Amino acid sequence: MNKKQLLSGSSGQAPSALHDAMQSRLAPGEAVLAWLETDLDAHLAFRPGLVALTDRRLLARSPDDGLWHDWACAPGLRLGQHDHAGAATLELHDGPVRLAAWRYTLARNPAALRLLARFDALQAGLQADAPACLACHLPLPAGQAQCPACTRMQAGPSSTWALLRLWRFARPYRATLLVGFVLTLLATAATLVPPYLTMPLMDNVLIPFQNGTPIDYKLVRLYLGGLLASAAVAWGLGWARTYILARVSERIGADLRTSTYEHLQQLSLQYFGGKRTGDLMSRIGSETDRICIFLSLHLLDFATDVLMIAMTAAILVSINPWLALVTLAPLPFIVWMIHAVRDRLRHGFEKVDRIWAEITNVLADTIPGIRVVKAFAQEKREVQRFRAANNRNLEVNDRVNSLWSLFSPTVTLLTEIGLLVVWVFGIWQVANKQITVGVLAAFLAYIGRFYTRLDSMSRIVSVTQKAAAGAKRIFDILDHVSSVPEPQAPTRLDRVAGGIELRNVGFRYGNRSVMSGLDLAIAPGEMIGLVGHSGSGKSTLINLICRFYDVSEGAILVDGVDIRALRIADYRRNIGLVLQEPFLFFGTIAENIAYGKPQATRAEIVAAARAAHAHEFILRLAHGYDSLVGERGQALSGGERQRISIARALLIDPRILILDEATSSVDTTTEKEIQKALDNLVRGRTTIAIAHRLSTLRRADRLVVLDRGRVVEQGRHEALMARQGAYYRLYQAQARTGEADLRDDGDDDDHDHNDAPRD
Repeated sequence: MNKKQLLSGSSGQAPSALHDAMQSRLAPGEAVLAWLETDLDAHLAFRPGLVALTDRRLLARSPDDGLWHDWACAPGLRLGQHDHAGAATLELHDGPVRLAAWRYTLARNPAALRLLARFDALQAGLQADAPACLACHLPLPAGQAQCPACTRMQAGPSSTWALLRLWRFARPYRATLLVGFVLTLLATAATLVPPYLTMPLMDNVLIPFQNGTPIDYKLVRLYLGGLLASAAVAWGLGWARTYILARVSERIGADLRTSTYEHLQQLSLQYFGGKRTGDLMSRIGSETDRICIFLSLHLLDFATDVLMIAMTAAILVSINPWLALVTLAPLPFIVWMIHAVRDRLRHGFEKVDRIWAEITNVLADTIPGIRVVKAFAQEKREVQRFRAANNRNLEVNDRVNSLWSLFSPTVTLLTEIGLLVVWVFGIWQVANKQITVGVLAAFLAYIGRFYTRLDSMSRIVSVTQKAAAGAKRIFDILDHVSSVPEPQAPTRLDRVAGGIELRNVGFRYGNRSVMSGLDLAIAPGEMIGLVGHSGSGKSTLINLICRFYDVSEGAILVDGVDIRALRIADYRRNIGLVLQEPFLFFGTIAENIAYGKPQATRAEIVAAARAAHAHEFILRLAHGYDSLVGERGQALSGGERQRISIARALLIDPRILILDEATSSVDTTTEKEIQKALDNLVRGRTTIAIAHRLSTLRRADRLVVLDRGRVVEQGRHEALMARQGAYYRLYQAQARTGEADLRDDGDDDDHDHNDAPRD
């Protein structure tokens, strides 16, 4: 493609608000080849930005700070794009260095693809023929066969640095932490007093007594009193610092758990779709508990060890520098060993965490599903599955322990050798009258404490790497940004009427398009039925309307307002959802009905239950509304659980109601009871109903037929049957298998199935 062809295909006019600002920055004769209007900032909040490609450079306005930046087109520049669950990122690289990144919703993706194509065409005339990395397609540096960008990405930051990020949770308690540190410093200093008092005690009292001098009991009382006082002060300070820092660490751990769970609740359904329940439970539970233990116990010990070693070394040097030098000789070797084994231990503990999450996943699968396990007599299979995961856990732990079992005794051996060297050198100095016996005794007392702390420091490597691995898994959650962002300046709807409009809606799971070009308008108070074969897009459409996912193209409007401009919680309070498999939480029936409105009175709960035709069976239970429903409502039948979920939806009085196969898993008698409850529920509300049995949609004002993510037909049952299109074929297929019958039962009204009544 030559330059003339390149310039010939502009992608339209830039956004009017940014057009003049961009034009004013163009040089004479500079032509715009393509542009992309970005609509997300770095935090995935809605903010406008612009990326424009000219025949000379890339010009961009940042949505974060509103500043303009530009990069001249040159060999080595690469523009890349990747998307994930409704949001995409455009990145500009110069070799291994990322120069800039812009984020946008997939509704802007066509413009982004045009921009990429134009950029590649422009760069084709600039790039020299050089080998490129097969993975990232970046040019390889001269004389190198390995891509530095990929190598850097694979290496990644050490998980030990994740511990430093905990300061975010410790910052509110920094004053208390400072007090704890001062107490630690004073307590450590107090524990160093007794060995210092042994020097005059031996040199001025005990050794003179052996040489025939009477004991000076006044000095004895003074030295022994000093020993007792230092021990008492060290105990008091140690108790105070342990108590204060333990309280702080517990609060840091609690804040970490709360923040992680709160952030988890804000993530979109897309995140949970790729995660195991047991893994997330393990992260929030055991990982935060491990971090809390590290902060309350091991970190405190580590700080004490560091202070003890530093202060002991200072005292030893002040007493006798040469003997101190011999004493500290093994220290560099121990530090080198700690550094050498640290990374291997970290990787080992990260594997242990992943295997432990696998064990938790087995428990999270089988305990809630114990009825299915027993129904199919698969107890032995699940035990074998658990045993296999447990054995993998043992194997990984054995590899870590084999490394640790060699490391710890080696450190102990070095400390024993160091103590022996001190004895040898100390005796030689005493023999040459360079030091006294009291000095040697004090040195031995200090060196015992020194090496004990050094050995303790070496052992803390294990718990530090365990805590670091746990912190990394926690921050993997905290660093994840929801693919359904909150609006930067949300629009407020005082009252939702319930009108829904879908304009040219498209959606993709990754690179797979499941919906495109869908247009649908639903009037306030209208009930529509969604029908179609499995995989036609019914559930996807419901998820998009609820904003569990964001559209990739087009927009969904409620009462004329794009739902992406509404605060998520405010919008969803207007939606009532009744699922095919209702989920009940462990608790009472009253608590489950009032889940969407916890402040509801008992009278409101009973009224909702009456409207849902649930009041009668609730009163037959032993404790009525205070009866426990069991884990996931196992104490109730399927129809009873469904009526509880209908009462739950009725209580919040939603303006938009979504029924997702609400009667597909119950018998005919129970379906009639549920249908009566649904008649009360849909009255006066905008209702979207999905049903596998077409007979359950006989009261719908309009039927919408979906196929491969598109609306292929819509209208009343009679009109669709007369058209003999997709709905007709679907109806005939169900009729042949006995799964659908649109005839009335005769006890509701006098119409036949071709005269479905309207509410």
